[in-house]
Amino acid sequence: MDKLKIGVLAMQGAFVEHEQMLQSLGCDTVQVRKVEHLADLDGLIIPGGESTTIGKLLVDFGLAESVQERAQQGMPVWGTCAGLILMAKEIAGSEQYRLGLMDITAVRNAFGRQVDSFEVPLAIDEVSSEPYPAIFIRAPFIEKAGPSVKILAEHNGKVVMARQGSFLASAFHPELTQDCRIHAYFMDIVRESRQKA
Repeated sequence: MDKLKIGVLAMQGAFVEHEQMLQSLGCDTVQVRKVEHLADLDGLIIPGGESTTIGKLLVDFGLAESVQERAQQGMPVWGTCAGLILMAKEIAGSEQYRLGLMDITAVRNAFGRQVDSFEVPLAIDEVSSEPYPAIFIRAPFIEKAGPSVKILAEHNGKVVMARQGSFLASAFHPELTQDCRIHAYFMDIVRESRQKA
């Protein structure tokens, strides 16, 4: 089977770290800044950063509709931190732009400010039997999830990771760890989707 080719939205945030993690797992990567960069991707990651800025840039660069179209055609998309907010259909108390790919309501900056960043061992049974070192930086959480959304992880009673079909959202930053298990999990989702297609 051909190598997977996964794009990382390269507008802002830790996109290089996502690329390095994917490459270490034998995946080809593309920094996505233009519509044409989406053309032959097997999957897409929307990294952390500032969700309002990334949303505005998606629209300004004409990428928003193209990402939604490719997602509706079956391309897996994973949003981390700000990416989770952009994946949500609803954002609590905000009218900011969002892709609206997942039937979830996101709450922004739910775990405090930058200075309140923390790392915690997180149980994610679907990914691994061993805890995952989750790094939270001004992280959101998922306040509500529709019936087709599978909750994958919670911290202090708040949902911090979920999956809906080929869409994945995590409130924390897997790209800032040395642990590639969640990237490998997303690659499995991408492979499944490619086999279906």
